Amino acid sequence: MSIQTAERIRELREKNHLTQSQLAKKLYVTRSSINAWEMAVSVPSTEKISDLCFILHTTADYLLGTDCREMLPLDRYTNEEKEILYRLARYFDEN
Repeated sequence: MSIQTAERIRELREKNHLTQSQLAKKLYVTRSSINAWEMAVSVPSTEKISDLCFILHTTADYLLGTDCREMLPLDRYTNEEKEILYRLARYFDEN
């Protein structure tokens, strides 16, 4: 795993206001596993990469460093929730 991926796991975990222990609990792994991923000592399994993306609201491309754009997947939100997010994004774009 690249250092960039390790840094992105830590960055996204912190942006989502999760401790290593909280993220570990959501992923059914140990806190030391999360720490090892963030230090680029070990690599999450393919299944855990998918779970990480879901929990951290990102794409595998961003997490793995193949895309530099941070994304917010919207497929899990209702149409009403998506509209709120779009309005919020427009608000920030205008201000």
